[in-house]
Amino acid sequence: MDIYTLNLASLLAVCGALFVRGRAQSQSQSQSQSQTNKPASPTTPTTTSTSKTTTTTKPPSNIPFLTVYALVMASDWLQGPFLYPLYQDEHRLPHGLISALFTTGFLSGAVSGAFIGSLADKYGRKKACLFFCVAYALSCLYTSFPSLGGVLFLSKGAGLVLGRVLGGLSTSLLFSVFESWMVADFTARGGNSGLSEMFGTMSMVNSLVAIGSGVVSEWLVGMSGTKKAPFLASVVLLCGAFGVISLSWDEYYGSKPTESAEKKDKDGEESATTPKPNTSTLGRILSDPRILCLGLASTIFEGSMYLFVFFWTPTLRSTLSSSSSSSSSLPYGVIFASFMASCLAASLAFNTFMSSLSSTSPSSANTKHPQPMLTHPTLLLLLLATSSITFFLSAHPSSEQVTFWVFCVYEAAVGAYWPTMGTLKGRLIDDSIRSQVYGLLRVPLNVFVVVSLILTGDGAAGFAKVFETCGMLLSGTVGVLFVARGAL
Repeated sequence: MDIYTLNLASLLAVCGALFVRGRAQSQSQSQSQSQTNKPASPTTPTTTSTSKTTTTTKPPSNIPFLTVYALVMASDWLQGPFLYPLYQDEHRLPHGLISALFTTGFLSGAVSGAFIGSLADKYGRKKACLFFCVAYALSCLYTSFPSLGGVLFLSKGAGLVLGRVLGGLSTSLLFSVFESWMVADFTARGGNSGLSEMFGTMSMVNSLVAIGSGVVSEWLVGMSGTKKAPFLASVVLLCGAFGVISLSWDEYYGSKPTESAEKKDKDGEESATTPKPNTSTLGRILSDPRILCLGLASTIFEGSMYLFVFFWTPTLRSTLSSSSSSSSSLPYGVIFASFMASCLAASLAFNTFMSSLSSTSPSSANTKHPQPMLTHPTLLLLLLATSSITFFLSAHPSSEQVTFWVFCVYEAAVGAYWPTMGTLKGRLIDDSIRSQVYGLLRVPLNVFVVVSLILTGDGAAGFAKVFETCGMLLSGTVGVLFVARGAL
């Protein structure tokens, strides 16, 4: 067993231990809650009565959403590793043109993010998710078979561009409207108190899907002999997601701002983005320091994450060429699986750790809504600081294995970042403009990545400057959020 396979096995063992620990803790808490909530009389009915109907109270089910979420994330992970090889090996495109196509995709995401969320809030988030399935399926088809552009009287090159434009648009939808729909549905079914755990579950599902997709995509390419196979498989998954959404999802819209504000006032809570009838959505965002802090954190962290995806390979190669094992090649599939296992371990630890802190908080016995000793804003600060350190260390790699484990620590921070940021956005952003704000937050992110790619150019040998810059930006973000942590 080589060292990377052994590393992966150890990470999977950690994931297994965390999963068992989480299941045991969940069962223990469920038993404790059932004993606390026993009815005073054995004849007490378990129904909730209203003036019109009598319904049985049952816990909300997240299975329809998680099923769709797994399908759409799998469709994204399947094609990701083979996009560049497909352009280079089968479409015979030069490196410069491939870079231009990647930049086109990020620009499309930036432009569409400015308006796609508001359309989802206005016309329905379920419809936006259905549109995503269609748009991303078309992106996969045009990327695999650019000659299909002839149907629209487009050249092969224009078909490739159309594929990237649809890909950028779809990415904006994927990371905005699905989460917006989930928060609205989760709240409508009375599950708002478990929102943090739901985001942790989503991160866990995403990591599992990523690991499985990497294995399946390699198998598909090996069996079919073409790198188009993962893209066609993605189309099949998107069709399945379309069907599940159509049959099992309810429709949710962005509520009227005045109604949302009135509802918050009646509940005695402060509105996250206190809307004013004559104030533009952009003005509301810019006037709320909490949203600005989240926007800054998501732009720098997620932008650095995209750059890490581009540069982790040349970084490891640089350590390999100077090591005694320079004659061997890196097992990229196993390394990628190890990164995803690190994400999975952090996702599993997130739910277990945050739930444990909440249940053992000194104030938990004296307050109606216990506050955990480690809050989500504080955890976000720790994750940003950890990521900053890993980027500084990666800028000057010392050895192959040390660099690998530094990367695994960073991926673990990524795994805990998603549920942390998702929970903060779910709590702070008003549902009346949720999709719109989520979309707008992706605009500076895409611009950040585009500018970075342009400045680095081919950039394979310039990973040190890129990682140092990311480390400094993350450190600056930690300072800003530390000063403004009271607002969060």
